Amino acid sequence: MFFETLKLALRAISRNMLRSFLTVLGVVIGVAAVIALVTIGNGTTAQVSAELSRLGTNMLFARPGQFGPGRASSEARRFTVKDVDAIRDQVNGLRAAAPLNQTTATVIYGGQSHSTTVMGTTNDYFIAQDWDMAIGRTFDAAEERGRPRCILGETVRSQLFGAANPNGQQIRVGKVSCSVIGVLAKRGQSGMGNDQDDVVIMPVKVYQRRVGGKANANVQMIVISARDGVSTTKIQDETENLLRERRKIIPSREDDFSVNDMTQIADAMTGTTTLLTSLLGAVAAISLLVGGIGIMNIMLVSVTERTREIGIRLAIGALEKQVLLQFLVEAVALSVFGGVAGILLGVGLGYGAVTVLKVPFVVSPTMIGVAFAFSAAIGMVFGYFPARRAAQLNPIEALRHE
Repeated sequence: MFFETLKLALRAISRNMLRSFLTVLGVVIGVAAVIALVTIGNGTTAQVSAELSRLGTNMLFARPGQFGPGRASSEARRFTVKDVDAIRDQVNGLRAAAPLNQTTATVIYGGQSHSTTVMGTTNDYFIAQDWDMAIGRTFDAAEERGRPRCILGETVRSQLFGAANPNGQQIRVGKVSCSVIGVLAKRGQSGMGNDQDDVVIMPVKVYQRRVGGKANANVQMIVISARDGVSTTKIQDETENLLRERRKIIPSREDDFSVNDMTQIADAMTGTTTLLTSLLGAVAAISLLVGGIGIMNIMLVSVTERTREIGIRLAIGALEKQVLLQFLVEAVALSVFGGVAGILLGVGLGYGAVTVLKVPFVVSPTMIGVAFAFSAAIGMVFGYFPARRAAQLNPIEALRHE
């Protein structure tokens, strides 16, 4: 009986192929949008997680100010190099602790110029970041005390020098003449899409005196790396206690700084991207409801058009439940066809988008299953009312219908 009903439903759908196609188009678009957006979101989350994991789970970052509503970091007192030295000397289990200041400036060599990020730090920064040298060396003790020396990222090297070795060459960083002593190993883009190699690094004391100006006379951020096997929670607690003591914060007042480890930052970043993915998926799912309304509208039109056919079936002995099942199967078949087409289109769009964005292709089988089930449920829910209306027609009145 069911297969006979399915055959009748497919025959009715095939009679008006264009109308059937336009009917399921809403479902196709809805399912495709959900799958494509979730695929892009999952790929972005995976990319962010991978990039953050490259920095290791033993990294911590101390910044002045508490971030959040009413907690502007600009109002907090900056750190000093002495704070960095105190952390390095008094917090146990550290691998490295480095100050970090940065701004944007134009670097010039000969007739070439390039706008880049300029950082002021110490050799401990390279240790904390596990960043090796491709050419040359890091700063020596005399240079860290204030000589104008520069280490270039690969992007800056290629923009100013092409493939040539820049060691020993003089470049201008803003208004400062600086001698190049090395080039960093290439790292590529970060999870946020930033070019990590588009950077010039100089000793923090040179930066403070000659590049950053009064606004950057102190330390914007402290980069801390724990030794292998040392708990970052322990390092975080000790650092917070030390900074509270140095900044003379009484017990009843909250911190005017923040210390976060990579685990917290990674959780926050992946949580944000996951939430955005869910919101985008929910917005796209609304089009599925619109598609369901379209199916119900067309099925109501179909019932009206086929009133005499329904009357004849009822008059020769068809049961109400058989008529109900026929129209319900038609509605579900339309939505299932739309669901399958939407899945294929969504996966294709998702693959194309992640290829362009250069993020991993992460398809969620669960989301595909949910989208397919939801599309079938849409057909069943929105097809029930027209099917019930058809089943309850009076055979005599239906036969009289013109």
